[in-house]
Amino acid sequence: MDALQVNGRKIFFFGALGGLLFGYDTGVISGAILFITDDFGLSPFMQGAVVAGLLLGAMLGAAFAGPMSDRLGRRRLIMIAAVTFTVGALGAAAAPSAGALVAARFVIGLAVGSAALVVPLYLSEIAPTEIRGAIGSLNQMMIVVGILAAFIVNAILASSGDWRLMLGLAAVPSVILFVGMFSMPETPRFLVKTGEEKEAREVLDEVTADDASGAETPERKIEEIRDVEEQEEGGALRLLRESWVRPALVVAIGLAVFQQLIGINTIIYYTPTTLTSVGFGPESAIYANLVIGVLNVALTVVAIRIIDRVGRKPMLLFGLVGMVTSLTVLGLASELLAKPDSASDPAAIVTLICLAGFIVSFAATWGPVVWVMLPEVLPLSVRGTAMGVAVFLHWGANFLVSQTFPVMLDSWGPGPVFLGYAFIGVLAFLFVKAVVPETKGRSLEEIEADLHINDRDGETATAGAGRFERSTASEEERAPSSTRR
Repeated sequence: MDALQVNGRKIFFFGALGGLLFGYDTGVISGAILFITDDFGLSPFMQGAVVAGLLLGAMLGAAFAGPMSDRLGRRRLIMIAAVTFTVGALGAAAAPSAGALVAARFVIGLAVGSAALVVPLYLSEIAPTEIRGAIGSLNQMMIVVGILAAFIVNAILASSGDWRLMLGLAAVPSVILFVGMFSMPETPRFLVKTGEEKEAREVLDEVTADDASGAETPERKIEEIRDVEEQEEGGALRLLRESWVRPALVVAIGLAVFQQLIGINTIIYYTPTTLTSVGFGPESAIYANLVIGVLNVALTVVAIRIIDRVGRKPMLLFGLVGMVTSLTVLGLASELLAKPDSASDPAAIVTLICLAGFIVSFAATWGPVVWVMLPEVLPLSVRGTAMGVAVFLHWGANFLVSQTFPVMLDSWGPGPVFLGYAFIGVLAFLFVKAVVPETKGRSLEEIEADLHINDRDGETATAGAGRFERSTASEEERAPSSTRR
């Protein structure tokens, strides 16, 4: 990575900056909701609505962002998302009522859903193969930095309870993103797709290391992209119905949905709410949440350093073991220990430790790995549209969790709720073990070529082997057509 040119680093930074906005706007509500509830007198249902308004917008944003990214390009869509972020943040800060706040959060959600789709797409398509995992993880890194920034702002403003300023500050990085993307290039894969090979070659020159191998030279990469394009003539929606695309779509949807159903955003959105229910005061809950945010960033840094060495699938499995363990202990402690009266009671301490254990396990594995793998497993010609389907369902699952959590917590208590999320984690483990392929060290074109090979030979690339590629597939079969004479 040290051999990358300076301009390449700039491209990766601004490409990932959309993740920071995603993180800030999703994280800031965790502290703000405590004060919004007091100001507007929100019921548990309306608390969920304020949080989930963003998620409904994100579902719609993701649904339209996929086809739009295939038509307009990845770069233009990031710029549109930046403008939408700004409008939504200022609207939320000025909201005169709970209904207006839900509407403003919906607008922010349109941008969040678009960014969640297009930022990992942009980074994956522009990064060299040997560091694609690390570069793709920059999106998650910026997300958790944004979440931590939100937690810091919440802690600074906790004494004043100024939730309007908490929400409005999101406009600052969104303006920086919009200005920065003016000087950023489109991805080489999109440029080749639209017949702009000269521009694609210039972008690849910027981001390719000086000592890159022959397989990673700009000419060779353009050749591979062109070969894949020739195999996939036809509309994206038609291609989504093709049998060779199905295994990739199943993996993408499964990873996107399970990432939410295991309960991560009960931590991101509701840690202060959970902690106040076990004896913490509002301000101490927000300060404890800051510790959660620091752990989130620290373990994401660890993930970025190991993802291209350890591999995607082992990290997913290891992370689920940690998350299921944390949720199970939390659920059992909530049921078996006496209800706490203060933050120093055993149940309160166990709750904080288990929440921290969950976030450590998630941040080091599922947080970055899922956003790296979604664009990796999906074919180029349908990548935007197919990611739109996966991310739409991702936000649907997020909405379901976020809208129901405060109601379930109020009705059932924390024990049954967290044990339920632990059971979903077990299902996710079985899914990853059986279906998810390993993509470490393979170019996007190689992964896609294997989908064609398996379909051509009438093979199924899911269950059992857990790989798209056949174990018997030769390197010659996966080579670009121009190298086979």
